This record gives sequence, C-alpha cells and structure tokens, in this order.
Amino acid sequence: MTHRDQAGDDRTPFDVFVIGGVGVDTIVRVPELPLPPRDSVMVPPIERYVAHTGNGVALGCHRLGLRTHLADVIGADFEGELITAHYAKAGLSFDHRIHPSGTRRSVNLVDRHGHRLSLYDARQPVGMTVDPDLYRPALGRVRHVHVSIMDWARHALADAVAAGLPTSTDLHDWDGESEHHRDFAYGADLVFVSTAALGDRVEDVARDILAKGRASAVVALAGGDGSLLALPGQPLRRLPASPVPGGRVVDTNGAGDSYVAGFLYARLGGADWPTAMRAGSAAGAHAVSTAGTHASFIDEEELARALS
Repeated sequence: MTHRDQAGDDRTPFDVFVIGGVGVDTIVRVPELPLPPRDSVMVPPIERYVAHTGNGVALGCHRLGLRTHLADVIGADFEGELITAHYAKAGLSFDHRIHPSGTRRSVNLVDRHGHRLSLYDARQPVGMTVDPDLYRPALGRVRHVHVSIMDWARHALADAVAAGLPTSTDLHDWDGESEHHRDFAYGADLVFVSTAALGDRVEDVARDILAKGRASAVVALAGGDGSLLALPGQPLRRLPASPVPGGRVVDTNGAGDSYVAGFLYARLGGADWPTAMRAGSAAGAHAVSTAGTHASFIDEEELARALS
C-alpha cells in the first residue's frame, strides 16, 4: 500500500532524499550507567520521540532549509501514527509502505552526563522486500541520496548509484567486519562511521573503505573527541568537537545524525571538506544541548553564527 504525506506532486525537486531509518524512541533518564542491580529505579518522566537515524538526517536537513524527502517502511500501529502526524506537522515530505512487522522502536537509557544505552528493536525481518516504487520515482528529481543501513535499503542505494546520483550513508558503530554493512560501506560516495567499535583501527578501516569501495571521503565521528576525515592519498585530518551551547551535554541521542545533516548542508552549498566538518560538528553540538532524540535541530542562522 502506498502512502504519500506532504510530498507535493511527482515533479517536486528535492535537495536531499533520505531512504530508511525511521522509528520511535522511548527515553528513560537514569541516575547512572550501568544501572545498579535493583528491582526498581526511580526515574524522571519517560518520554517518547519520533526518532532513529533517517529521521534525524531528514529533519536536520529540513530545518537547515534543504528541500528534503524521506521514504521508509513503518507499521499500522501507534508508533506509525506518531511518525506520520509528526512529519505532517513539520511539513516534511514523506512516503512510506506499511509492513505487518510494525514500526521500529528502541528504548534508550540516558545518564546524567548525556551518555546512552540503546535497546534497539529492529522488528522488520532480514530479507524483507520493499516495492521499489517507494524510492525509484524520487531518484529522478533529487540532488543527493542518503541511505540508512536498513537491510532492504541496500537495493535503493544500488539504484541511486545506477542513476548516477551522489550518495552517502552512515555505518554507525560498524566494527569494520560485519557483513551487513559492507554493501553500504563500499557502495556509497560519502561514508560516515562512528569510531565507537573501531578502537585504534579507525584509519585502517577508513582506508579500506576508500580502497575497496567507491567513496571519495570517509568521515569518522568520535563524539566529544571530534571527527576525522580520510581522503585518498592525504593524511587523516582531525577536527575537535565544537563547543556545546550552554557548556553542558544533556543528551547524545541523535548527535551523529545532526552532524551528517550539517555536513550535507555545507557540501551541497559548495563548502570544502574542512568547512563541512565544522558545520557537522556545530550541528552535532547543538543537538546534544537539549534532552530527547532529535528534539532540536540547528537552523541556517544558528549554523552561520557557529561557523563565524
């Protein structure tokens, strides 16, 4: 079944098309991580947010003024209704299909320092097929395609590449070995990856992606330690993290997605690699200054001030 919300007609041009990665987060603020071995722990009010990686990139780009379109598979459930209502209110162009497995969701435990533990319920089966009409028509009217690492989205990435479109993906906490990520790592033109599971292998994994795939750049995100850029034949470039507005990290949920949105905004505006890194870092810093997942995104004016 096809659904289109706030998408305009089939001729509407877009700057960024985000494929996959929508869900709902339940945020539980806890005193510490790991939790003590108790039967119960008193916590502040538990909140629910429309979230996950594709959502964060799409809304981040949308907030920055980029014409953005999002497509994904959700469920005919309460969480799916939250998502469609949220995008309608935000004015974000959104197409989706319904699958009986339901909408992806997660429970995120966040401590007083803003660090998190995410309990992720992917829910949708591996090998799930998706009607390519969900994404193929939009490929003819976009400048850039960002593909989330949903299993079915690897086919959308291949179609975007075949259409000659510039592409990006975020591998998140890839260990450099998991087979699931390889099509994305080696198939996209711009690859983002967290350093969380790479240890001292960050540069080795980045060079491997550049050597074996089609990527012209790999950006490794290291949270409060900043980010790193790997380009073919050049030394690894390091950028410290931007100052957090207000000076305090409240919640790290969604920081990487905001970084990606800021980075894409800068690159699509003609910025060089270092400036794009600074834009991503500023957007990520803005995100961690507020509670909740994807609860606040930097806008064009705020980003301009941060870069100046």
